[in-house]
Amino acid sequence: MSTFAPDRLHQFVVSVVRALGSDGDEPTLVADQLIQANLSGHDSHGIGMLPTYVNAVAAGLLSLNAETEAVIDSGPVMVFDGHFGFGQVAGFRAMTAGIQRAKEQGVALVGLRNSFHVGRIGHWGEQAVASGLASIHFVNVAGHEPLVAPHGGASARFGTNPVCIAIPADGGVPAALLDMATSTIALGKTRVAKNRGEPVPAGTVLDPSGELTTDPNVMWNDDGPKGALVAMGDHKGSGLALMCEILGAALIGGMTVHPKYERTGAIINNMLSILIDPAAVGSAETLSTEASGFLQYAQNATRRAGFDEILLPGEPEARARRERHEGIVVEDATVAELNAAARSINVSPLT
Repeated sequence: MSTFAPDRLHQFVVSVVRALGSDGDEPTLVADQLIQANLSGHDSHGIGMLPTYVNAVAAGLLSLNAETEAVIDSGPVMVFDGHFGFGQVAGFRAMTAGIQRAKEQGVALVGLRNSFHVGRIGHWGEQAVASGLASIHFVNVAGHEPLVAPHGGASARFGTNPVCIAIPADGGVPAALLDMATSTIALGKTRVAKNRGEPVPAGTVLDPSGELTTDPNVMWNDDGPKGALVAMGDHKGSGLALMCEILGAALIGGMTVHPKYERTGAIINNMLSILIDPAAVGSAETLSTEASGFLQYAQNATRRAGFDEILLPGEPEARARRERHEGIVVEDATVAELNAAARSINVSPLT
């Protein structure tokens, strides 16, 4: 394990993305989101994704400096096409436009299709909250083989398909921020476990025969059949993932997980976001007061045996930021992958 200052990791990401051929604000937007994911405790969506991006550019699957095109713009409805560019850029531009529209209309329905990996979905909820808006996000993961088995299934049929709901409080911070994959764990967490030489939690992964395993390597087998992630909450999480596939992709003209759309090595996200201005349906003050009071009431419930605390949605991320603001720990295997990617495009290694 090595510890790096967040600014050093940010600088490294910017240098790699710029060396790939990105210009303008693209390198900074990519770095902002990756390092914020690490700071928030989500290493699965942090700097460890960078080698995947480098490989995707080399394979022609990730387009540099892609336009985020508004293909539908009608009142509160906006749909953007990311043209397979960086999702950190397409997501920021789509959300920025949607936030402005929600301020004007009271609500905005924003679709983003054909984007490369949009990263941690909570990042977009936080962008909405910073402008005083509540938001709901449905996302699918397409472009490559499916990762998650439907409840009762032994083979994968859809992606980790995250859902995010963000509620603002006074001061542009989240009163609550729910950001979750509809699988028991995200694929990136199996990568982190693999690189750390650790098992994944019991009940989260199936081996290629459909049996439960704690070996993360079954998700990274390039020489034979792979395993599958387990849907969270049995039939409930499986059903929610299916709805993410339809709402987050099919509804807005994006590709679903289907063999006819497979582009080996690609991570294509489609996202449907609903942005709501509290002032259009009540008041920001009432929302903040009532949400805070209710959340405090819920958190003060008598704890069950074996539980030291009741965490609210968003608290783990806030806690991680307090703990990591001076240094982010990166496992040695990930550092080696980052440096191999950097050397391939003549960028100085991360030291």
